[in-house]
Amino acid sequence: MEESEDYFSGRENGSSSQGQGLGRPPNPLAAACRPCQPCNKTLLRHPSLMKTKTSDVSVEPGPSLEDCESEFIPVVRSGACADIGLRTKMEDVYVCIDDFILEYGLKNMTDGPSAFYGVFDGHGGKHAADFACYHLPKFIVEDENFPKDIERVVASAFSQTDTAFADACSLDEALASGTTALAALVIGGLLVVANAGDCRAVLCSRGKAIEMSRDHKPICCKERKRIEASGGYVYDGYLNGQLNVARALGDWHMEGMKDRDGGPLSAEPELMSRKLTADDEFLIIGCDGIWDVFRSQNAVDFARRRLQEHNNPVLCCKDLIDEALKRKSGDNLAVVVVCFQHRPPPNLVAPRPRVHRSFSAEGLRELQSFLDSFAN
Repeated sequence: MEESEDYFSGRENGSSSQGQGLGRPPNPLAAACRPCQPCNKTLLRHPSLMKTKTSDVSVEPGPSLEDCESEFIPVVRSGACADIGLRTKMEDVYVCIDDFILEYGLKNMTDGPSAFYGVFDGHGGKHAADFACYHLPKFIVEDENFPKDIERVVASAFSQTDTAFADACSLDEALASGTTALAALVIGGLLVVANAGDCRAVLCSRGKAIEMSRDHKPICCKERKRIEASGGYVYDGYLNGQLNVARALGDWHMEGMKDRDGGPLSAEPELMSRKLTADDEFLIIGCDGIWDVFRSQNAVDFARRRLQEHNNPVLCCKDLIDEALKRKSGDNLAVVVVCFQHRPPPNLVAPRPRVHRSFSAEGLRELQSFLDSFAN
């Protein structure tokens, strides 16, 4: 596992996703943005993949810890890497905690791993990203319902982190900023991913990419409807003409974005849960600088080849960053790779099709005649 001091990676300060007002050039991603996944049905809904409404997490509960007790138990290994990229400032940060129990002194509450991973893409400054990176996992593990009611705990932690940052900003205006947030938890045999923003988590299951999050862009039809219902609008691909994400923590200083009662910029995460199986090999979570130049399946294919070569998640992250830079990603870059097996991903050999061959009666007669000619 690769960590930097206090779990933060990257250099100081960062670049902004925040717009400069309505007079700036058009958003280059407005027309060429990754398609809204629910509208275009590009989100692969695996039979064991369950999506829950975070506004009422208990409506359709995901797999529970009890369901996973006798199932596959992963052995987690993680790595992470970040780079400033072509920006002048660095605002991406990440956190890797392979063992909650060791890190926070918790009692052993479940068999198997208890791990937390996150990526945070800041805008308008790095303070919100650093704040969320430090406080979000603490709010999760300090909840009295952790780890039993895990989805509700995680959703509550996002809300608590957002509110706590608002309180911090009220005391120090210099902290004013925002951040997207994606958290992935592995609790026993259960994987839970919570996302608010345009970071993305992609699971590799026997070489197939399974998206465990949805990009929250203002132009996506579901987000646009929510924004307009909350009194906001989408202009040139930007939320209220200012932000190119529809969900984020922070940004309390931006007029018309959010208040204590809600607003067009939501901090509520979407959650997806999955019972891990022996086919599940690794998880990639990254900020949008990675996904600007990698499609989900492309990233899985690339990472899988690298893990087959060296079986090292830290080196795999560095490989992904280097490749993103070669592909001219124009943003900060941060990525975490979590492996669920000791061994590298196996080679996948496509089964040879069974070909049924038969001879007609006429063909058999011709063959017999041919063989008889040799006998004579």
